[in-house]
Amino acid sequence: MKVSCYLVSILCLVLFASCSSNTQVQSIDPETYWGENPWPEIRKERINKLLPNALKAANVDCWLILCRENNNDPIADHVGGENAGGLASFLFYNDENGFHSLVFSPGGESTALDELDIHDEVRNISSGSSAMKDAVDFIASKGFQRVAINSSSSNAMADGLSYTQRQQLEDLIGEDAKKLVSSTELVYEWLSIKLPQEVEIMRKAAQLTSDWQIEAYQQIIPGQSTDADIAKFLKRKIAEYGVGDGWNPDQNPNVNSGPDRGHSYATDKVIMPGDVIQIDFGIKLYGRWVSDIQRFAYVLKEGETVAPDDIQFYWESSKAGSRAALAAMKPGAKGSQVDLAQRILMEAAGSESVPWSTGHPVGYVAHDVGPNLGGGRSTRPRAAAEKLLREGMTFAFDGFHAWKRADGTEKTISVEEMAVVTASGAEYLITPQEELILISLN
Repeated sequence: MKVSCYLVSILCLVLFASCSSNTQVQSIDPETYWGENPWPEIRKERINKLLPNALKAANVDCWLILCRENNNDPIADHVGGENAGGLASFLFYNDENGFHSLVFSPGGESTALDELDIHDEVRNISSGSSAMKDAVDFIASKGFQRVAINSSSSNAMADGLSYTQRQQLEDLIGEDAKKLVSSTELVYEWLSIKLPQEVEIMRKAAQLTSDWQIEAYQQIIPGQSTDADIAKFLKRKIAEYGVGDGWNPDQNPNVNSGPDRGHSYATDKVIMPGDVIQIDFGIKLYGRWVSDIQRFAYVLKEGETVAPDDIQFYWESSKAGSRAALAAMKPGAKGSQVDLAQRILMEAAGSESVPWSTGHPVGYVAHDVGPNLGGGRSTRPRAAAEKLLREGMTFAFDGFHAWKRADGTEKTISVEEMAVVTASGAEYLITPQEELILISLN
């Protein structure tokens, strides 16, 4: 009997509490350790449960995706086209009989694609035929008026159609090319919402990310340890437990005990008493779902048992900003309204301005598809900041307070948490950081 992957994941979390912090990387087989990858079933549910509504919300009759080998569409593995060899056409549409999916595939891949049991029908195109032409003929036979294609100026996930593919498609469809519309809104509507089981996986990823950061802080020896040393400790955790990086490995994690460096890499700066330390870290579970969490610490000076009043004030201010942002995250709110809720508190607390948005969608990548939580003080916020939050959207967001250091440089506490929008508001995925982590000299 196969043990449920979710049960295995829960058991693994229990084991973490008793795992020692070995400096040597252990050899763990990810599939055995984490359990069977749940993506195939989740992908199928996302197509059948979420995509029909996304088509309606985007006001399109049909979505045409072209998949191919080596230079594939970024949406390919969301629809089962990641193993395409020759050109394959994927069609998703609503009609009077409901929602349907149809694929025109070369013979070399059609059998395996059909056995995935994702699509209603996989048609094996004959030798010498064209999957694109067969799709165009089918579209014409159905009389679809608005056909979404992956060509977008604002969403990379909706911009997989190459220039030459677009030319070929328009040549085949002829005068009906005016029916082709961008899939920007469709991809937004579909990918921005996460299923409950996806949120649970992200919850596990967030907890591991936070736990490992706290463990990393326990490794610090003031005056000896460098930011890079702590980053290497977290890299060993990634390797040891068979997970992936939440974003570009060169900048994950970012450990920063000096002035702000933005999205960057950890340097050889030695961690010293009086430093406020930031760890920005994310992991990827099952090669699919990512976390994005920040944790902050203060290195006590000789004779200190608590953080100085000013540092404690900065911390409490940033925490208040996080709570204000969470309270503003509810279905129907704009991303800019979430950002504004925090900006008001920042100004009242005397914070320096910060150039970053309060938050961003997180899920399949660290900066995922969905509303931007920014632009609260802008007279012309970016379009994504005017998008409405909806139930099932997941975000990583910061509580900010920035100040000038004695040397004139700037430091920001940006405690970053993850949350999911619910029917009644929003909730943290894990318990947020409530207190600064204090690192003693002994």
